[in-house]
Amino acid sequence: MPGTDSVIPRKLLRSSIFRLALFYTGLSTVSMLLLLVFIYWATAGYMAREIDATIDEEVLGLEEQYHNRGINGIKAGIEERISLSSNRDALYLLGDGRYQPMVGNLDRWPIAAKDKPGWLRFTLPGAADDDSPEVPARARSFDLPNGMHLLIGHDLRDLEATRGLFIDALGWSVALTLGIALGIGLIMSFRVSHRIETINQTSREIMEGDLSQRIPDLSSGDEFDQLASNLNRMLDRIQALMTSVHRVSDHIAHDLRTPLSRLRTRLEQIKNRAAGSAGDTVERAIEDVDDLLATFNALLRIARIESGSPASSFVVLDLQDLLRDLAELYEPVAADKEQQIEVLSRERSSVEGDRDLLFQVLANLVDNAIKYTPPGGTITLAAAASPAGSQVEVTDTGPGIPRDLREKVFQRFYRCDTSRSTTGSGLGLSLVRAIVDLHGARIRLSDNKPGLRVTIVFRPPPRDTESSGK
Repeated sequence: MPGTDSVIPRKLLRSSIFRLALFYTGLSTVSMLLLLVFIYWATAGYMAREIDATIDEEVLGLEEQYHNRGINGIKAGIEERISLSSNRDALYLLGDGRYQPMVGNLDRWPIAAKDKPGWLRFTLPGAADDDSPEVPARARSFDLPNGMHLLIGHDLRDLEATRGLFIDALGWSVALTLGIALGIGLIMSFRVSHRIETINQTSREIMEGDLSQRIPDLSSGDEFDQLASNLNRMLDRIQALMTSVHRVSDHIAHDLRTPLSRLRTRLEQIKNRAAGSAGDTVERAIEDVDDLLATFNALLRIARIESGSPASSFVVLDLQDLLRDLAELYEPVAADKEQQIEVLSRERSSVEGDRDLLFQVLANLVDNAIKYTPPGGTITLAAAASPAGSQVEVTDTGPGIPRDLREKVFQRFYRCDTSRSTTGSGLGLSLVRAIVDLHGARIRLSDNKPGLRVTIVFRPPPRDTESSGK
């Protein structure tokens, strides 16, 4: 099936299991993100605070040198600190009134630090052996009483490298967490959706009439197996009850049909011997017995159809052929009532089903249309094909059926004529619904203005079946 591969992912993505997996994926990702942000803040923030504290200590030390020895003390202190290997990341610069370097490990005064005493951030050109063209730095600058300028700072390469590592780790962690969580969510959703689809498929087969189907049990002991076990026990009970009801119904129908047949035979014998009004009375009794026999036959037929499943012998049929045969059969009956039967189908409309049962459906509908359409009316038969499935329509120009009764007429023994002045048992449309359901089709009653429009929409036949039937 070409559409199967595209349908399954859409169903999986729309499933509540997958949405729940997405929710927990988002929750775990946000939790991990908050944790990493806290670690980043704690680590990088600690390093930044340590750098500021180191700069403050250097400031205090050089202030003491300045108070003790003046500008020479600052120069000596800077040279001493630059000579220490432990201060390789420290930045010192003493400039004159025009910010020209006098002592320090910077070759020029940073542009961002001119005329801006206090804390500042700037960049320095990187060394020749350094991969980075610029080096970030943080410093404090002071204006000395003699017009000179002092800058004490720290190289931030280690801090920025640490921040970069944290950001990379944060991105990779989020990506890996999302990938793993989504993968696990997809696997779990697929497994759960597969179990649920198995239950749904079994339920559809049971609804189509195959009560012998049962939900597979994987013997894992999980909730799905417990659900399957309970459903299977329920189905066993339902099947037993349905079998019992059908058996009782069949027995009642058979037991009553046999004496009714004998009664009819005896009435025929009496009719042949009787004369005058007695013969007429017997004739009416025979007609009543025929109606009873027809009712029991219809009940038996409906019961057998509802208890069955779609037959494996279904073939692809052309609705146009069925309508032509039907019109030919009922044309003399319609002519007796001065009615006209029209067949509007001009294209092939294929359906898969049992020809005799479908002919019975259309015959019941046409028979009802002829019965309720007044003389001079028209019964129209039409078939059409569409990608959604073929459909057939039977319309008449009779009184129609009120909207609030259109579902009730499919119930057994229900008749719109509450006075029951017309002939019939109220089983014709029940038989039609049973056969339509057996074929997986849909039946709809609507207003023909005037009259009734009955539309039956069939499922499209499988491609391989359709091609083999041509």
